[in-house]
Amino acid sequence: MLLQGRTILVTGGGRGIGAATARRLASHGAAVAVSYATNEAAAKGVVEAIAAAGGRAAAFRADARDPGQVETLFREVEAALGPVDTLVLNANMSFPVAPFTAMPWEGFQQKLVGELASAFHACKAAVPGMIARGKGCIIAVSSGLSRQPGEGFSAHTTAKSGLDALMKSLALELGPHGIRVNVVAPGLTETDATAHFPEAAKAAAGSRLPLRRIGQPDDVAGIIALVASDEAGYLTGQYLSAGGGGMML
Repeated sequence: MLLQGRTILVTGGGRGIGAATARRLASHGAAVAVSYATNEAAAKGVVEAIAAAGGRAAAFRADARDPGQVETLFREVEAALGPVDTLVLNANMSFPVAPFTAMPWEGFQQKLVGELASAFHACKAAVPGMIARGKGCIIAVSSGLSRQPGEGFSAHTTAKSGLDALMKSLALELGPHGIRVNVVAPGLTETDATAHFPEAAKAAAGSRLPLRRIGQPDDVAGIIALVASDEAGYLTGQYLSAGGGGMML
């Protein structure tokens, strides 16, 4: 029970890595707020699974890019579960996959601004309370593509690189207040977002990794739970690759 007594908000917590993370954090005793933008059924399914396992959770709807909705989200979470002491930034922003020469500015801008806005507004809402309490933890879910770009992923790579930079800045500024800020960067992971990849391609990608398989959402969730816990109490400002050894820093 590494997280007993903690209240954790997972943005984008209804599916994939976010859902696995919500379940894992709850299994360690945290009260978990699962926020979602559109898929209410998925978010409620995560909450029901947590409750069935004896945990505590609730689902909340909010567009993470909208500051007003984010402020309301934090008020609702505090009323239902308590003040947020740990924030997991996992809201997903869709983006076009295309060569740069075919990339429309509108699609590029939407990904870049959406990614940073969702992190910025959530941190703005969470940080004052963390400062007042003298402790807190922020974990951003980035991507291995922020360090090792792939063809067609310029929008994603740029947005996640910006997210990484923001988290480093927050780690520096917020550390004196007892707030830790880190990045967990998954590699290729089996989620809805990668469901369209051919199985042969995923198997080939996994065969090139030291652990000989691509990631599962639970793999990433376990790393996030460890970083969130007091066992990682001296860890901040770090970029943690969760890619089965595909990136060795």
